Amino acid sequence: MESVAVIEDPAAAEVSLDPIRSRLLALLAVPGSATMLAAQVGLPRQKVNYHLRTLEQHGLVELVEERRRGNVTERVLQATAASYVISPTAMAAVAPDPARAPDRLSARWLLAVAARLVRDVGELLTGAAKAKQKVATFAIDGEVRFATAADRAAFAEELTVAVTQLVSRFHDEDAPGGRSHRLIVAVHPTVVRED
Repeated sequence: MESVAVIEDPAAAEVSLDPIRSRLLALLAVPGSATMLAAQVGLPRQKVNYHLRTLEQHGLVELVEERRRGNVTERVLQATAASYVISPTAMAAVAPDPARAPDRLSARWLLAVAARLVRDVGELLTGAAKAKQKVATFAIDGEVRFATAADRAAFAEELTVAVTQLVSRFHDEDAPGGRSHRLIVAVHPTVVRED
């Protein structure tokens, strides 16, 4: 089971968003059968089996084993990943595009950049899985509390200068065998959620 899988297919995205199927995916972090799951979701086994087959057709669950119980063969399934992310590729015609509104101070532009990040890393993960390789990535996630809006603006300016200097020091357009990497740095207010 993968820790995270990226759903790129529109039909698979639609299937995964059904509330019952979404719940089944969560429960199938641990292998289970339609009979076992029926009691947990409060539906008849036949109805659960229908949803499981749909999830299986779209590659969201996989067969772990088959057990013979009298005249019945019980199919034990497991989710293919612990978590799923739906790529903007699944909605390609209306996916956000940073090129449409390149305003680096806009929250909508940041969202479009984040969507491109999900799409690109999803494609890299899919390709790497097929090639049985890993994807070399790096990320920093942190939090900074600014006393004033002026401090935030000064931070953004200094960060821009520092990153620009770092990029200019390491970027080599003509490096034989070199590989381009995308760099994204984002600052946005922290979302506070009540537990």
